Order: sequence, then structure tokens, then C-alpha cells
Amino acid sequence: MPVFISMLLAAFIFSPIWPLGTNPLPGDPFVIVNKQTNEVALINENRVQTVVSAATGKSEELTPEGLFTVTVKAPDPYYRKKDIPGGDPNNPLGSRWIGFDAEDTDGRTYGIHGTNDPSSIGKKISQGCVRLQNEAVESLYDYIPLGTKILVTSTSKDFTELGKEYGAIRE
Repeated sequence: MPVFISMLLAAFIFSPIWPLGTNPLPGDPFVIVNKQTNEVALINENRVQTVVSAATGKSEELTPEGLFTVTVKAPDPYYRKKDIPGGDPNNPLGSRWIGFDAEDTDGRTYGIHGTNDPSSIGKKISQGCVRLQNEAVESLYDYIPLGTKILVTSTSKDFTELGKEYGAIRE
């Protein structure tokens, strides 16, 4: 019986329907952050749905690259570093937080979030997170469930090409 349970558990963990698998399936939501262009794309239903301008890390290493998983979502996030409540106009996280597990963190260190400084969007200016206009992160928030894969990269490839490469878009 323990062997059967172990095999069943392994089948679930390595199944493509398991939310912590390695790649999205065509049609699943998939987010790509391109640090080279300072843009974020949402791929859903087998195509690029939207592309928005973003701010990324001041230096290349501040915004980690790789394939990550959304582990935390919060409306009006609390800014722990300076004890600023959600919804406060001084809160640099803006109106939404979509946290992911970069560098083995728990989704509370790196994320896609809004901003209280709209003029920063489009620049390499953050401490590592990906900033969007509040309106942009609010519009994406409901389309990015927990378990969604996020690719952070710096490339000249377009979003459709990356979506195909990572299995989010099928030809």
C-alpha cells in the first residue's frame, strides 16, 4: 500500500495539471517579464492577450531571471519594510501584489505590483520587483491565479516566440 500511495503522489506532482509543474499548458495563463524592453505580457487562451510597460531592477541582477510560480496575491498590499498600510498613498506597492517564488522566496520578496510613482514605469529603477501602473496590475490581477508560471528574462525575442518556446502557445 505505501508503494501505491507513493506512486500516486508522484503521478500528481509530475502531472502537467499540477500547478507547480515546469511549464504551462497551451491555453493556461502565462506571464512573461522582459527586462530588456521593460514590458510584461499576459499569455492566455493560446495567444498574447496584452502587453504593458513596466519598471524593473536598477541593475540586471536585482530582478532575478528564470521560470517562477505565483504563490501570493494581495489587493492593497501592506508594505512591511516601512510599515505602510495597504491603500495608503505613500505605499510604493500600489494597489495589487502578485508575488512569485524567485530565489527560493515565499512570494513576499519578489513580485509584480502597482506603484505610487507612475513616472517610474518604463525604467530600470526598482529594487528587484516588477512595477506596473496601478490600472495595469489591477486589470491583470484577476487573470493570474495562484500557480501561474512567470518567466523573467532579458531577450530580444518577442512574446509570441517565448510563449511557443515555453509551451504556453501552440501553433
